[in-house]
Amino acid sequence: MIGITGTPGTGKSAAAAELRSRGFPALDLKMTTAPFVAGRDEARNVDEVNVDAWVTGFSCIDGYVEGALAHFLPCGKIVVLRCRPDILRTRLIPRGYAPEKIRENCDAEALDVILTETTEVFAPEQIYEIETTNRDIVSVADLIVSFVTDEIPAGFGTLDWSAYLDPLL
Repeated sequence: MIGITGTPGTGKSAAAAELRSRGFPALDLKMTTAPFVAGRDEARNVDEVNVDAWVTGFSCIDGYVEGALAHFLPCGKIVVLRCRPDILRTRLIPRGYAPEKIRENCDAEALDVILTETTEVFAPEQIYEIETTNRDIVSVADLIVSFVTDEIPAGFGTLDWSAYLDPLL
């Protein structure tokens, strides 16, 4: 099982759609969390998932899994998609997210939250980080496949977007 994770808006769903168009199985993890929703955060307009119960109840697949929680699953390799926070903001606005939710996601990206969580679970040789800011989705999918097939090595930790933190924190 290969995970594709990242902050909302970094390109996970688009990358998975491109992989599916190439004949690879790619599961949208949002389709698996419903039985594990523990509540609803109305202020952020998001379901609260009991991640521990979800991971325990998850049946591993042979293929790709994509979603903001993919890095909690027992994947053989994990790809972390990243996007510069100012561009991420422009991607999230059309989704109709509340300003607080957009700010929270952009700040999480600037602070490397998902990458940090990923490094706490996976060995360095299992992690590959892709900056999607100015990259088309075909090349993102190409990089994912190249990492999975060992054509390119693992690698992460070269991005520093701390300058993009919201000054109103």
